[in-house]
Amino acid sequence: MPDAHYELPELAALYDIECGWSEDREFYLQLPGSPPKAVLELGCGTGLIARAMAGDGHDVTAVDPAQAMLDVGRQSPNGDRVRWEQGFAQHFRLDRRFDLAFMTGHAFQVLLTDDDVNAALDNIHRHLKPSGVFAFETRNPALPWERLFEESEILQAPDGPVPIDWRVHWRRGEFIRFNTHYQFTDGERISESTLRFLPFDRLSEMLVDRGFEIEHVYGNWDRTAFDPEHSAEIIFIARAKP
Repeated sequence: MPDAHYELPELAALYDIECGWSEDREFYLQLPGSPPKAVLELGCGTGLIARAMAGDGHDVTAVDPAQAMLDVGRQSPNGDRVRWEQGFAQHFRLDRRFDLAFMTGHAFQVLLTDDDVNAALDNIHRHLKPSGVFAFETRNPALPWERLFEESEILQAPDGPVPIDWRVHWRRGEFIRFNTHYQFTDGERISESTLRFLPFDRLSEMLVDRGFEIEHVYGNWDRTAFDPEHSAEIIFIARAKP
């Protein structure tokens, strides 16, 4: 079940304001190269990058479990140029294969069990063309995310400012549990989230075991090499073995 900030329409409507265009999205936008390429975005949300890729001439399919996010995406610029599908990374089934599949916004971290990770990797591999590429990122567990997640901001929404607070409940091993509090004029909305922070070595092993060859691992969106102690991100570029 997706978190409330993806499922509730009033929160989904804020997503592109809260998580607008940024250097990570620019990174993914450049990955397909010259169009037209068959591209698959998983955990697409409102499809901000999917819509931009479609605008560049790529043949884009976007998959997400949250209907409210898909509804926003369909109604947004270039939304009519994207194929929208509701489904989870572990279970979606499409009758076509892709040159590139990608997951952004740390969506990979909602795969909370080894079974979920392996099922998603198998399913992605199944939907890639021979030697197709899978790209995604996850946060480096070496950093103190239980402190970094504790912050507040005021979102300037069309109907007025919306204060947002992130409150961490606990960090246990590979997992962090936190809530996001949205203060609307008619009351508070709370979205509960749990993320998994897989270490680099373990995740690399899982990718190889599921038929991927790791081509690049970056630690930042400027393509800096991954530093296990200091990098905030672990950004994988992996190719599906035929």
